[in-house]
Formats: sequence, C-alpha cells, structure tokens
Amino acid sequence: MELLSQILFAIALAITGWLVYKRASTIKNTIALGKEEDRTDQPGRRLGIMMRVAFGQKKMFDRPIVGILHFAVYAGFLLINIEVLEIVIDGLSGKHRIFAPFLGSFYPILIGFFEFLAVGVLLACVIFLIRRTVIKTERLQPARHREMNGWPSLDGKIILIFEIVLMAAILTMNAADSVLQDLGSPHYTQTGNFAFSQFLKPLFANWTESGLIIYERVAWWIHILGIFAFAAYVTYSKHLHIALAFPNTYFTRLTPKGEMNNMPEITKEVKIMLGIENPAEGAGNEVPERFGAKDVPDLSWKNLMDAYSCTECGRCTSACPANLTGKKLSPRKIMMDTRDRLEDIGRNMNANGGKFVDDGKNLMGDYISEEEILACTTCNACVQECPILINPLDIILQLRRHQVMDESKAPGSWNMMFQNLDTNQAPWKFSPGDRFNWADAVK
Repeated sequence: MELLSQILFAIALAITGWLVYKRASTIKNTIALGKEEDRTDQPGRRLGIMMRVAFGQKKMFDRPIVGILHFAVYAGFLLINIEVLEIVIDGLSGKHRIFAPFLGSFYPILIGFFEFLAVGVLLACVIFLIRRTVIKTERLQPARHREMNGWPSLDGKIILIFEIVLMAAILTMNAADSVLQDLGSPHYTQTGNFAFSQFLKPLFANWTESGLIIYERVAWWIHILGIFAFAAYVTYSKHLHIALAFPNTYFTRLTPKGEMNNMPEITKEVKIMLGIENPAEGAGNEVPERFGAKDVPDLSWKNLMDAYSCTECGRCTSACPANLTGKKLSPRKIMMDTRDRLEDIGRNMNANGGKFVDDGKNLMGDYISEEEILACTTCNACVQECPILINPLDIILQLRRHQVMDESKAPGSWNMMFQNLDTNQAPWKFSPGDRFNWADAVK
C-alpha cells in the first residue's frame, strides 16, 4: 500500500510538472512575439524597485487594510510552501514528517509558525470573499465593469475558496496527526502539539484510530494535490502575477511616467524637415511596415508581459477619469483584452506546430474598440495606480497611433488640431504673428 502511494504521488508530481512546463512554454513563446526592447539598464535600481514593489508589496499599502490582508496571503503563500517541500519528500520516500528527527524541539515551533501563516491566509481569504460576494466592492463587480463578467469574476472566487480549503485541510490534518501521536499510533512521529491545530483536537476526541488515520491521510492528499492543482491552475488565472510580478517590476520603465516615447521614424523626418539632421545616403525614403500597433506582435515584449501579469484588481479603472465619466475605456479591460488575444494566438500556435497561422483577427478592432482608445486622456492615472507597475497607457498610445497614422481614423476635431499644429505651430487657428495680441488687449 505504501509503495502504491509513492507511485501515485510520483505520477501526480510528474503530471503537474509537465502541465506547468507546457503552459509556461506557451506563455514564453507568446511574449516572445513582441518587439525587442532593452530593459537591462541600471540593474541595481531595477533590483531595488522589484524588492520594494513585488517582494515588499509597497504599493498595496496605499490602502492599508487591504494591503495588510493581501500581505498575509502573499507571505503565507511563500512561506507555507517551505512545508510543502517536506510533504513532497515524504510522498516520494514513504516517510512521515521526515524533518522532525533532524530539527528536534525546533520542529513544532516551525510548524506552529506555518500554522500561524495558514490562519492568517484563511482569515484574509474569508474577508476577501465577503468583499466580493456580500459587500460587493464596486471595482470588482460585473454589473459595473463589463470585463468582469463571467470567468474573471468567477476566477477570483474560485481561488479564494481554493485557498480556504487548503488551509483548513492542513490545520485539521495536523490536529488529527497530534491525536494519533497521543494514541501512540505507528508511523506518526512524536513531535508534540502544534500552536493552532492543538485547539482543533477536541473535534477528533471520539474518533477511532483507523478513522483518524483515514482522515489524516485524506487531508494530506487533499492538501498536496490541491497545491499541485493550484500550481497548474494559476498559470491560466489572473494569479499568474504571483510569479510574473517579480520580472514585471524588474523590467519596469525607468523614465518619468509622463514622458511619451517618440517614434524614431517620425522624429527623424521632423529633424530632416527642420534641417537639424541630414538624411543618410540611400536611407531617406525608408518607411516602416506599420506605424503604431494593430496586433500584439506590433507591441513590445514588455507590453505582452504586462498583459499576462495583470492582477485584474481594477485600481487602474477606478482611477481612470474617462471611465469615471461613463466612457467605455477601462484600462483593466485593455490589459485583459491584450491577454485574451495572446491566449488565442497561443492556442493557434499550439495547434499549428508552434507557428502562428493568420486567423483574420487583430487586437485593434476585434478585441479593443476605437471608442475605447480615443477616450483616453493620457493622464497616467492608471500607470500610477497599478500595484505591479503595469503600463496600460503605452498599449493605448500605440493602438491610437496606428489608427491615426495608418488607418487615417482620427476624429475630425483632431485633424483640425493636427492641421493647425502643422501650419500655425499651435493647436489654435490663428497666425503665429498674432499669438501675443491678447496681451495688447489687456494693457
């Protein structure tokens, strides 16, 4: 029986590893579709940002209560997984609490610390679930934000319930284990009571030894298989940010938020027109294949990593002035639509031997509408609010550049402004020589 258990455990571990590897490969391949962009400068500064924002959760504490609760889940997730290492070794070796003999009296203290984290995760997840289902936090509600309809709303609830079940399983497993130790049951190493699960022991007071063993083993399997399932599931979930928040914050943009990246081709043409730069011989008439972005390969790899990293928290949308005034623009939807397009392309590539076969769709038009991108005021509120430094504005600007420069779909009022800038060097329709006439009227 023990050998069968080891074999089943090894199979479950191998399947999980294979599923995670396949999914990670798909994500890596779709991100690689983006244009090259150098984000390797100032490594020391980048590391500092990553440690403060991703590891230290700095921006989450802009809202202290939510920040503390999120940190409890985050710290619990990271540190409880140390205990998972022991469970994995136990499962492969057929042993039970293999670290206990080596750690001696420190072992119950360590498990007690893990239980403290488990209780913190359990309470935080219950509160978050109440916020979603009872209090109905506005920025998370499908009734107000259409991008949260269906799966996105359900995904958040599934993860919370998942974590509640996992934490309950580990606490009751430890309680049953302690009762079996008291009974002197073989296979259960004497470690003493644990900090929190000892208070659950009365639940098992009248159980038979065989019943306790069955419950402890079932809880053990629920916990570890739940961890394995979570590892695979999270790669399809918004909780992928658990892993991607670290590289995403490391490779963040270091220039000021309000600084827009110029298009090199246009900058060159302007400099030639102004006589600042001479056209290179034989290169003066080069025209790029496309201005701006129409589909995800026109975006940079960092834009695509941003899309996969999105937590769907909605802080960007709740701060967006266009959204607050009833416009269709939602920065969160922009990121979710970009990720949806990447997911479709990933499935396309997997079905065609790793190559993308044109499906007749584009990010602009089929996923994101013209009305959405034209509503953006470029105020950078969404960029400022994101807890993991995602930049929805960069995607919006590139899509808008394509619409204006390649598709000639600028609104009439914009075209008038462009014409005035070209002829009068100002957005208004009056001669540069009359620019200061208003001052004469004031005198």
